[in-house]
Order: sequence, then structure tokens, then C-alpha cells
Amino acid sequence: MTQVLNPVSRPFWEGCEAGVLRLQRCRTCHRPWFYPRPFCPHCLSDAFEWVGASGQGSVYSFSVVRRGPSPAFTPPFVLALIELKEGVRLLSWIVECAAEDVRVGMPVSVTFGPSPLGLTVPLFRPAAADNA
Repeated sequence: MTQVLNPVSRPFWEGCEAGVLRLQRCRTCHRPWFYPRPFCPHCLSDAFEWVGASGQGSVYSFSVVRRGPSPAFTPPFVLALIELKEGVRLLSWIVECAAEDVRVGMPVSVTFGPSPLGLTVPLFRPAAADNA
């Protein structure tokens, strides 16, 4: 896990631990991005800041994993590409939803929980679960 907590990604992981989804945003072109990098992938500027994301988005694509890559990952689980309202996409798990109920375009919101590797990670649940 030490390789995950490098100077570039540390603010992301510290945000997850605090329950805040953070993205990098360029101070030159003002566009956000994900995954953490030392420069803007849009204009190559190295002037950026970390900002809190809305945590709202939708399922862009998904797969139901029925055979885990190791015993630490208990199948079945849904691995999804989430498109955040900010326009960036990130890979995560869908939780609090039966695999057969996940749909492309389904509104989701962020929550946080432990990964099988021991890190606190962003997870996504159906947005309606926030109103329960």
C-alpha cells in the first residue's frame, strides 16, 4: 500500500479516509481530472489544486464479477465505470444494490468503505438510497 500513498495521490487517499471525494483541477484550463497525476492531462500545466467533488454521478458501464481475482474479493460484485457530474470517470464498486438491478445511466452517489486491500475507497450506491 505504500506505493499508493505517493506525493501525487496522497491528497486523494486522505480525502477518502475523511469521507471526501477529491479531484484535481487545473489552475490554467480549470478542468478536473481523475486519476491523480502531477500535471493536467488537458493542457499539461503543473499548476493544479485539489477540490471536493459532488459525489454524484451515473453508471457509465459495468460488469458483474462472478469469479474474484483472489479470495479477498468475494463474488459476485459489480465493478462500474462511474461518470461524475464533474465530467470525470472513475472505476469503483456498486454497493447497496443487487447486481441484477444495476443499469447504465443509473444515478449513483458516493459513499466510502474499506477495500479488500485495506484502503478506504470511494464506493457508489443508487442515489435513491440517500433518501431512505
